[in-house]
Amino acid sequence: MCLIVFAWRPGHDQPLIVAANRDEFYARPSRMLAAWDDAPGVYAGRDLEAGGTWLGVGPTGRFAALTNIRDPQAALGTRSRGELVAAFLRAELGVEAYLDQVASRSQQYSGFNLLVGDSTTLGYLNAREAQVQLLDGGVYGLSNAGLDTAWPKLIKARAGLQQHLADPQPEQLLALLGDSAQAADSDLPETGVGLGTERLLSSVFIASQNYGTRASTVLIVGADGRRRLVERSFGPFGGHLGEVDLQI
Repeated sequence: MCLIVFAWRPGHDQPLIVAANRDEFYARPSRMLAAWDDAPGVYAGRDLEAGGTWLGVGPTGRFAALTNIRDPQAALGTRSRGELVAAFLRAELGVEAYLDQVASRSQQYSGFNLLVGDSTTLGYLNAREAQVQLLDGGVYGLSNAGLDTAWPKLIKARAGLQQHLADPQPEQLLALLGDSAQAADSDLPETGVGLGTERLLSSVFIASQNYGTRASTVLIVGADGRRRLVERSFGPFGGHLGEVDLQI
């Protein structure tokens, strides 16, 4: 994932609301959101190259999602970041214990932000800081830096989520994830990838020939614990490939 905005215990009946875009090279093979045959109770898309995932839900109210940290100068990790999401969805460890375990070996992975939660706790780990943070109720955003780093697309998407909190509907949240407007050059971060790439990556929804938003996912958890997952998949230049709507 490259952009996640989420509301955790925002003061109404839905304890968790998530809107997220996964940005990736189109050539990397993946499977759309579905039940995992080899992990009962897990529902997620799947990276068919390394076997992990970018966002999903699991038994007992489990949720996990991940973004990378953009740093072209950093050494590449030896393990796939997607396994961090998949392992939590399969596991029985609590949120804090799992994140403590990951923090102790975070140097094995390229830079990442990891969110994991269950029905009572939502935790966050930034690989660079390696400090586990249990989140208070509120509205947050993650892109390719740290939690709530004020990049233009994060600010825009987080504000859009805030506007829909009274009655969150998948179609509205998917619409805000589809915003392809690029930020002004004066507002762009400097992450070492060059001005042209900074522009391309500055929109909430990214579309180009080789790289872009592959999936837009909305998760709404109800007061009774039931979860609705809606995911749209895309190809080059934002071509629509399909939609999955699950109620679990």
